[in-house]
Amino acid sequence: MDKLLGVLEGILFVVGDEGINLTTLCEIMNISETEAKDLLLNLKKSYEENNRGLRISYLGDAFKLTTKTEHKEYYEKLVVNPETNTLSQAALEVLAIVAYNQPITRVEIDELRGVGCAHIIRKLLAKGLLKESGKSDMPGRPNLYKTTSEFLDYFGLATINDLPDIKIEKDKEDDTDLFTSIYKEENE
Repeated sequence: MDKLLGVLEGILFVVGDEGINLTTLCEIMNISETEAKDLLLNLKKSYEENNRGLRISYLGDAFKLTTKTEHKEYYEKLVVNPETNTLSQAALEVLAIVAYNQPITRVEIDELRGVGCAHIIRKLLAKGLLKESGKSDMPGRPNLYKTTSEFLDYFGLATINDLPDIKIEKDKEDDTDLFTSIYKEENE
């Protein structure tokens, strides 16, 4: 049981903001629904202790680790503290993607970066560098994100048009050669 609690905790950590539904959890851990519920309940009880900073939440048909709301004031200090206010390379990449492609959804940002970045977006929202700017027409109506005036101030820009121009060059011949070299008719 202790080993399975550790496995469950690790799974909840790895899935992050996306969370995991009960069916998938059962499949991954190769356990019954009853066993999964018992494990979730035991882990949830251990997180209820005063010396723990996390809890298990059930949001949007998924179980996920979240921070305790009673510690919110400390997390807010972390986000606004000038010493912790430097931007990581990943955060800079996300900001660049949003700045040049706004408005843009999280999924589109993930696709351009090639890696999930929900936690980075959340941090940039908390710092005021990004904001939600509506809903996309894509299935599920995901949030659209844009940069803010704080973003402009942070980078010393008067308007978003002051961003440097970027040029992406693609070698069309290489794409064509790759296509024709892979897809040949059997007669050739």
